[in-house]
Amino acid sequence: MVNKFETLRKLGLTRYESSVYLSLIGLISAKAIEISEHSKVPRSKVYDVLKSLHNKNFIQIQKSRPIIYTVIPPREVLKREKKILISELSKTENELNEIYENKISQVQAPMWLIHGEERIIQKELEVIKRATKSINMRIGFLFNGELELLKEALLKKNRIQINILTSNNLYLNNKKVDLSKYFNQDNIVIKTADIPQVKMIVRDERELLHIYTMFKENKKTIIPNTSIGVWNQYEDIAKNYNDRFIKQMKKIRDK
Repeated sequence: MVNKFETLRKLGLTRYESSVYLSLIGLISAKAIEISEHSKVPRSKVYDVLKSLHNKNFIQIQKSRPIIYTVIPPREVLKREKKILISELSKTENELNEIYENKISQVQAPMWLIHGEERIIQKELEVIKRATKSINMRIGFLFNGELELLKEALLKKNRIQINILTSNNLYLNNKKVDLSKYFNQDNIVIKTADIPQVKMIVRDERELLHIYTMFKENKKTIIPNTSIGVWNQYEDIAKNYNDRFIKQMKKIRDK
């Protein structure tokens, strides 16, 4: 069951403010003395609490004798506060990600192992998002739920060149997949070839992600919990793989 008191605290209300607001929801309109008795907030504190709630636009004050305090409907209040919270979270996310992106190349260990399909997919999306010049991908297999996420991420990169080399035998849920049906932008070039069932992403010739997994005997179904990603920030290595990829794409194109 949702703890309404704790939810209000997360919205920035104090313990007394939360108690008074919850009480006033039940009372709708009341005098300070009634609110104090109902909420168990001391009379010496309730006036300051009510003033604070009014300043935060949780209640209205009727200028009468005695003063009457009326609750603003919770749907209206929470809709407003949710909008503010989402906006603040989005702004914070962008600011923290900017710091992260600027510092990522300075980490001491330029190679990391990533375990688990969900974490690997998130790293793929992260690498794609950082791209400013080019994205080169070799796709020999797909995780469940990955294709739509890749499509969404790559379609946003409509101002940079994207090259995809995909397997002739690319399967998802035992069904053969034709990536050209999912990507039809001018900046995305897709070629098929007889490539191993591994994945690779190189962004801007600077960052490299290799992904491996094990398959069942039919070579169409991934064995759960066997996937591993190798995230490589050695620029020389990334550039080397990128150059080899471009040569392979050119060779396929010239055939």
